[in-house]
Parts: sequence; C-alpha cells; structure tokens
Amino acid sequence: MSWMDAFEGRVTTAEEAIAGAVKSGDRIFLTGNCSVPQRLMKALVDQAERLQDVEICHALTLGSDDYVAPEMEGHIRANSLFIGPNVREAVQEGRADFTPVLLSEFTLLFKERVLPVDVAFVHLSRPDEHGFCSYGIETGLTKSPAEAAEIIIAEVNENMPRCLGDSFIHVSRLDYIVPVDYPLLELPMTEGDLSDVHIRIGEYIAELIPDGATMQMGLGAIPDAVLKFLHNKRDLGVHTELFSDSVIDLVEAGVLTNAEKTLHPGKITAGFMIGSRRLYRWAHDNPLIELHRTEYVNDPFVIAQNDRQVAINSAIEVDLTGQVCADSIGPKLYSGAGGQLDFIYGASRSAGGVPIIALPATVSGKQISRIVPMLKRGAGVVTTRYHVHYVVTEYGVADLYGKTIRERAQALIGIAAPQFRDELSQAARELHYI
Repeated sequence: MSWMDAFEGRVTTAEEAIAGAVKSGDRIFLTGNCSVPQRLMKALVDQAERLQDVEICHALTLGSDDYVAPEMEGHIRANSLFIGPNVREAVQEGRADFTPVLLSEFTLLFKERVLPVDVAFVHLSRPDEHGFCSYGIETGLTKSPAEAAEIIIAEVNENMPRCLGDSFIHVSRLDYIVPVDYPLLELPMTEGDLSDVHIRIGEYIAELIPDGATMQMGLGAIPDAVLKFLHNKRDLGVHTELFSDSVIDLVEAGVLTNAEKTLHPGKITAGFMIGSRRLYRWAHDNPLIELHRTEYVNDPFVIAQNDRQVAINSAIEVDLTGQVCADSIGPKLYSGAGGQLDFIYGASRSAGGVPIIALPATVSGKQISRIVPMLKRGAGVVTTRYHVHYVVTEYGVADLYGKTIRERAQALIGIAAPQFRDELSQAARELHYI
C-alpha cells in the first residue's frame, strides 16, 4: 500500500474521529499554543455529554475555552502543565488541574508514561512527496507525546507551514486524518503596546548582550523591547524554546546570522513559534530554522553548549535575597515555570552566558513594588536565590551572582522604584539583611 492509499483510507471528519477514538476515562494529549486543532476540540466539546472523566493534558493553549466551561465538569477536565489565560479561572476555581513541571521535562512525562496517553490531538502540515507531515509551528512540545500515544488524530491543515528539523511524522503513524483549511491562531508582537518602562528595561538588557551571543527570545513586551536595541550588534544567534515575528527583522537586517553559535551554527534552534501569519509564511520550508523536541532544546546541559547564551525571563516579584516568583500571585496559581529555570541555569553554565530576570519595578499604577522584602505567602519560587544572576528593572541592573545577602538587598533596593526604597531599606534592616 502506498502512503497515498494509507492517507486516503484514514481520512474522516472531526466528529467521526472523536466518536471512534475517544472514550470515557481517556487521557488526551492536546497540542497547544497557536497550533490548537480547532475542529477536533469543537467536536470533542459537542460530544462531551456521552463522555465521563476525560482528561486533556496540555501546555499553553490559545483559542476557545469551551472545554473548561463549568458545564464540562464530570465530562472533560483539563490538566494544564502551563496555565494560560483561557484556563486560568478554571484552575483557580478548582475546575481544572495544574501539574507543575519544567518545560525541559514536560514531554518526558508522556514519553516515559508517567502520564500515559490514550489519544493525541495533533495539527500537521500536508504530507510531502514521501508521505511525511511536519508538526509545523508546534513541534517541541508535541512530537514525543504524540509518539507515545495509543491513537493519533491529526488535523492536516493547508495553512500549516512545513517546518524543518526533527519535526516530521509519516502518515502511516496517523490513525485518523481530518483535512482542514483554516488560518492558524495568531499572537502578534506587542510593539504598539510598548511603554516607556519596557523600552528602558530593553535598553538596559541590550547593554548586557555581547556580539556573537546566542539568545533565548520569548514572548512579551520586554523581549520585544530588547529587540529595538540590537540592530548595532553583530552575528547574534538564537537557541530558544520559542520565537516570534521579531526574528524576521533581525535576520533581514543582517544582525541575526547564527554564525558564531557553538551548537547548531547557522541555524535558529527552537521548539515552537508563536506569532502572526507573516511568521508562518516566513518559516515555511525555511532552511534557516530547525525545530526540535523540547526535552532537547530546553535541556540546560544542551543550552550550556552555546557560548554567550543569553536568557531573558520575566517575574511577578523578586525578594531581597534574589528569590524569583514567576508562576503565582501568592497561592493563586497564575502560569507555570515554563522554560525559565531551564534557560537561566543553562545560560549560567554557558561560557560567557548572561542569565537575566527582567520585570517592571511596580504594578497596579505604580502602587505596588515588585521588588519585595519577602515573597507573598504561598508564592512559588521558580528561580531560586542560588540560580539568579542579573535582575533588571527600568531603574537599572542588579548583578547578584556571588554577592552576599547584604549586597543583594542593597543592589535590589537600588533598582526598585524610588518611592519604595526607604520602605524596603527599613524592612531589610528588620530582617537583618543590612
């Protein structure tokens, strides 16, 4: 049987695939980010009444939150391994679960059957002449869990780019194939929303980035602001869990060449991408890009093989000893560790590496300091005081590596908002830090 025959013989509708493959008590792995298979998820929700105790495991998902609606209780329950905005309320109300895990170990939970997968929902490009589909924009978090699943249901989308690297699956591995033709979900850059605070933070961070650096380039206002100040740099490279549209301009400006990378030289190395249609078109069959499994991309000991690896990560608050909370507001679960510790530790082990935690100094209209004497009760520590190096706010850079608690407290007070410095100094004295 040719691969074309295999493909055509497995083509079905989303409704038929869900009816044939998903049963009560199943654990489903759901590919996420901008790659959520929308037809499959709608069909699953539409058939939820016949199902009991179906678990859906995923990281960040964009798009509809119908599968975590209150009426899904008893039928479908999400188990989020990174809490996104669409499931946050359900997690905080106890209607959905959260499993804490480093991104470097996310896929291993499924691969090593800590969380055995009955059915995987994946979203693929159309097959090439050899019968291979690409996982496209979401390769890193999906390939290993899909390979570990008993059944794979694939949406094959004409709009999914064919991304290169370790990103392919043969049609013979697919149990159900649902052809679709709709635009992928998008999450454009924040350029129009950049504040003066983000711009100042971006400028401070750019000063820490040497020529020839390899960068982790995440999402959000701070990474986008950093990019404004990189156009005078030379031969930058990218090794990152994810990237967005910002890389295109740096490549076209001749700044991002990847020429001095010590691992995968000449290539942008990542697990997935989140961005706009412009990014997806640019990534299609682009030999500059290699997507790999997240257990490889985010492995700190792989990251460390890049000389001058820069890691830029954000925080909710940082205490005066250097503890970084990035996943909760007190006990209220907000997001997850993501790749923060993977890249902070990997960059710290890199020759000439630059591990950075960056955050605005205040929140809530400058009424609350994000540099605090102690983390809120119940707050999660994502990057420990033993891993932290640079902390950056709009007021400057605090280098905490190798510093005493006294020196750390003084440095962090120095980059706090001025209206909170006396209060922080008083608290530091009461805690016997200074």
